[in-house]
Amino acid sequence: MIDQRLLAGALALALGPHALAQHELTLSPVVVTGSPMAEALVVTTDPKAPRQPVPAHDGADMLKSIPGFSVVRKGGTDGDPVLRGMAASRLGVLLDGETILGGCGMRMDPPTAYVFPEAYDLVTVLKGPQSVKHGPGNSAGLVLFERRKPVFDAPGARGDLSLLLGSAGRNDQVLTAQAGTPGFYADASATRSDANDYQDGDGEAVHSAFTRWSTNLALGWTPDRNTRLELTLAASDGEARYADRTMDGVKFERSNVGVSFRKADLAPWLRALEAQVYRNYVDHVMDNYSLRESAMAYAVSNPDRLTRGGKLMATLAVGEATDLDVGSDLQTNEHALRSARGTTGEPDYEALARADDMRFRNLGLFAEMKHVTSAGHVLASGLRLDRSRAEDLRSGKTSSGSEVSDTLHSGFVRWEHALASGDTAYLGLGHSERSADYWERTRSPAATSMMMTGMASTFELDPERTTQLDVGLLHRAGAVTASLSAFAARHRDYILVELLPEVSSYAVNARNINARSWGMEADAAWRFAPSWTGTGTLAWVHGENDSDDRPLGQMPPLEARFGLEYERGPWSLGGLLRLVASQGRSAPGSGTIVGQDIGDTAGFGVVSLNAGYRPHKGVTLTGGVDNLLDKTYAEHISRSSAAIPGYEQSVRVNEPGRTLWVKLQLALD
Repeated sequence: MIDQRLLAGALALALGPHALAQHELTLSPVVVTGSPMAEALVVTTDPKAPRQPVPAHDGADMLKSIPGFSVVRKGGTDGDPVLRGMAASRLGVLLDGETILGGCGMRMDPPTAYVFPEAYDLVTVLKGPQSVKHGPGNSAGLVLFERRKPVFDAPGARGDLSLLLGSAGRNDQVLTAQAGTPGFYADASATRSDANDYQDGDGEAVHSAFTRWSTNLALGWTPDRNTRLELTLAASDGEARYADRTMDGVKFERSNVGVSFRKADLAPWLRALEAQVYRNYVDHVMDNYSLRESAMAYAVSNPDRLTRGGKLMATLAVGEATDLDVGSDLQTNEHALRSARGTTGEPDYEALARADDMRFRNLGLFAEMKHVTSAGHVLASGLRLDRSRAEDLRSGKTSSGSEVSDTLHSGFVRWEHALASGDTAYLGLGHSERSADYWERTRSPAATSMMMTGMASTFELDPERTTQLDVGLLHRAGAVTASLSAFAARHRDYILVELLPEVSSYAVNARNINARSWGMEADAAWRFAPSWTGTGTLAWVHGENDSDDRPLGQMPPLEARFGLEYERGPWSLGGLLRLVASQGRSAPGSGTIVGQDIGDTAGFGVVSLNAGYRPHKGVTLTGGVDNLLDKTYAEHISRSSAAIPGYEQSVRVNEPGRTLWVKLQLALD
């Protein structure tokens, strides 16, 4: 545990001798170790709050503190988030309502790789297919990273500064600032994060160093309280070493421009009208020589992807207690690739022309209603219709020149019942359909070598259809808050991705199967004394591959977390025990585009501690030690370790060993 005297001494040096005298202040919030469910199937969390274990500076690692989420470890950053055993295109990720898609054919840059959490104000998770307003195919759920729109009643400015230091040379700097008048505002942020290779519990270095930075700017015009026109600009880049593959990411360049408009209270029957257009471009480079000892042959790959989209939505007042959102959204994305190899030196890939390989388009119409009864019950429902199209622009494939069009239907209905005790029970039924994504359509079941990807193609796959039942109970009263949620899903034409070692070492197939999954999450917090709070979470998921009569691949094992928090005046102390059961139900070689099962895994337990001090309202210092006992372990769903010169190869990419960190946050009002 970090000594309180050390924390106090550091603050005294930074703030002066009078800073430590104000013990009447309380520390709120404390370090986040788990995020509870706020309402039916909705979890909200503050991405700026300190967290344990300390996340990498990306979206996936931040999400793993929410019950039901796991992360596929690849290195120090850019892991893939998994919710209830479902990953990739089954889990929608939106940045202020915008879609961003990575370029790497092996998921080196999932959408969350371009998310810098502290640049956002709110993260909302919607579990299950229980909304139709945010695009098609989100059968597992949605993750919304959002910034609050600044409001200024008079000219003014404010900001926040965050600094983090940790083991393995970890250092983060985050600055956010807003300035404006009642009619105009500017909202800017800049982030940077850097780390060296971390060590696992055995002291073995893991090829995992990374450097990342981002900048964001929003300019808004607010001529009155009901009108807002906003222009957004963003740019980011970075590099990252990967322990699970033969290449590293040396460029993650993203550029963004977007325009949004909102007008509220246009008429008694029209509560709001919203419109948005955006452009996201990703230019990604991976090679096997810039960040590691080069092999006999130099190899580099440079994919890029341009994603453009728009949305128009109106909120109608159907009745005093009934709102209806109706609208349409459009998204197109184009993927291209160029690559080169050489034996005498680094290839000049930039001299090559890019070749378009796939193009996608989706047009959707949706309507979503929410009705609140006089007794406080809620009825929510929605319908969605999408028309999607995919074009294969590659050459030398059996599907070259093909075009696939799908009509997709989605919908849900949910009843939330307010009990006499003040608790809420809910029951929801949802249906979601999605077309195969870029990664699923590019698998090569007849691959014979890395240079020859084969003539066969998985481009033409049937849409995946998921029907899911969600049921749960929320308790928010007295000293105890708790929630319990359970789900059962049937997946028709589930897109399974599997290795084919009998064909070759590089053959990967994607095919449709029928599958089922079910599971539950629970969380509870009990303030059993004025300064003491106990917390606990539980997450479990089970999957069945009905077509092959075997387990469904990439299902995380049962996981429980138990926390104890103490707050007194400006001080806080906390501890976290994470227990993960063994997983004896695996399907080696079978899974998703994110990864495939390797085999069964043993269980493990990890202990972490944290402390915090807030001498002033705008000053917070927190610190902690993750994996206190220096345990050597790996997540069941993580990818296998690659043979990298100078590094020990493990069955899976191991998690970090004992990690110390300290974080300072300053409000610059």
